[in-house]
Amino acid sequence: MTPRHDLRRGVFHQPSGSMTDTPAPSESSDSPDRRNSPLLSTSRRAQERRANTSGDGGESGDGTSHDETPSPSPSSSGEGLDRKIEKKTFTPKRIAILSIAVIAVVGLAYLVWSTATGGQTLNVDRDKLTISTVERGPFQEFISVTATVRPDRTVYLDAVEGGRVEELYVREGAIVEKGEPILRLSNNDLRLSVLNSEAQVAEQQSNMEQLKLQMEQQSLSLQQQLAQMEYEIRRLSREFERQERLFEKNLISEEAYLDTKDELTYQQRRLDLTRSAYVQDSLAQQTRLANMRQTEQRLQRNYDVLRESMSNLRVTAPISGQLTALDAEIGQIISSGTRLGQVDQVDSYRLRAQIDEYYIERVHSGQVATTQAIAGTEYEMEVTRVYPEVESGTFEVDLRFTEDAPSNAIRRGQSVRLKLELGSPEEAVLLSRGGFYQSTGGNWAFVLTGDGEAVRREIRLGRQNPNHFEVQSGLQPGDRVVTSSYDTFGEVERLSFE
Repeated sequence: MTPRHDLRRGVFHQPSGSMTDTPAPSESSDSPDRRNSPLLSTSRRAQERRANTSGDGGESGDGTSHDETPSPSPSSSGEGLDRKIEKKTFTPKRIAILSIAVIAVVGLAYLVWSTATGGQTLNVDRDKLTISTVERGPFQEFISVTATVRPDRTVYLDAVEGGRVEELYVREGAIVEKGEPILRLSNNDLRLSVLNSEAQVAEQQSNMEQLKLQMEQQSLSLQQQLAQMEYEIRRLSREFERQERLFEKNLISEEAYLDTKDELTYQQRRLDLTRSAYVQDSLAQQTRLANMRQTEQRLQRNYDVLRESMSNLRVTAPISGQLTALDAEIGQIISSGTRLGQVDQVDSYRLRAQIDEYYIERVHSGQVATTQAIAGTEYEMEVTRVYPEVESGTFEVDLRFTEDAPSNAIRRGQSVRLKLELGSPEEAVLLSRGGFYQSTGGNWAFVLTGDGEAVRREIRLGRQNPNHFEVQSGLQPGDRVVTSSYDTFGEVERLSFE
């Protein structure tokens, strides 16, 4: 029978009458593809296993021995020696998969443990924590600002006239009454000006008196002349009437008659001219006198101004109050217009505050502010003026006391803390401010439970003022919250109070 080739075992099988198996023919050494074929390697391994199981003597089951069928020799076939390659149990891929599986198992176990126990717990001293109770109440949005005390009225002392400081009557800080002298200056140039002006006024007054005298004398002289002329006219009139009657009767000569008539006409004409000159001279004298009187008035006003300037060398208090500033010493030369100090009205004060420009659209006149306790009492104030200028990111507002100011408890320049209301109060759920906000951003907080612990809870906060947060969700009135800093708590989920 024809031999059969078993491809699975790599051997040739003889027909059933043959006693031994014949090895598969070897491939030529110059065929690497056949030498490295997995089918040939598998057949050779099968022959080796079968040879090992047949025993050293090659005995059969009935005690007779058989010759061992030799395996093809590598030298005779020209093929390389086949070796069994052992596979590694832990490859890098298997190690990576195993590591991921271990991490997943550990994470799942931690999650199950955290869920069962409530997360990591930190033991803390309750006395070192700040615990606040959530409550419902009016939420007033306001800002805290610092204001400076200013007197409601301030009058500055300026040197109207320059000079040398001769006397100081009071010192800075003194309480003065209106008109009370503060200091005295001296100015020789101003004194000379006053003396010159006084001399000019006196001279003008003298000239006016002389003019008046001249006018009176001229008036008297003209009146005398008029009286004399009127007398001559009356005398000549009588003489003319008499001579006229005699001339009609030819008792006198015509020449004598005409001389008398011409004399009378001349005296009448002279009288008219004298009267006209008297009127015109009187008008001229009156005009001259009026001009001199105006000049005298101007000189008098100039003299009064100089006299007032002399009085300004004596600086007095413009109002009753406190002399809060005085910059002058004896012997100091003060220029005209120099600020010497100021007097403040001490029975009325106002406050001036600087506010961040962020709130400029929300601050208006009439808004209400409350001071912190001054001498144990809080005072209500009202915004009276909002300055439109913005400097260095802030703007200024003036506030006045709605009631009597605590004049004995505040001083000029003192700082006062204010709470300026930005709107009307609204009902809301409130939580006190605290250091926890810096750690959580208002997204969660530790809320106390009934078993002496505090657990982490998600919350949401809205508006805020310097005292409270507006709670939008996550907390209810009556909840107790740890509001102190969380910086030392780490990532714990629960606090246990010792």
